[in-house]
Amino acid sequence: MAKPKRKLTAAERQTKKQRKLDYETIFLNGKQVRVRRPPTIEGLPVDEFIARNADPVWLHQNGMWEYMGYESECEHEDSGSE
Repeated sequence: MAKPKRKLTAAERQTKKQRKLDYETIFLNGKQVRVRRPPTIEGLPVDEFIARNADPVWLHQNGMWEYMGYESECEHEDSGSE
């Protein structure tokens, strides 16, 4: 008869839980590989969160001009011509 599995200690359970949060398991070339999860803010990737929530001033100060939409440029130009 096989020996029963031992229970994990509290420290082992905690490290296992932290490892599951930090890494995800994917299949790569037919093998299981553990890779680090991409960083997220409130469940969204960081780039998407910034694009949705940042104002144009903050984007300009941090050099993220690619996230500044054409619409915000048009609004700014229209208000300056009056």
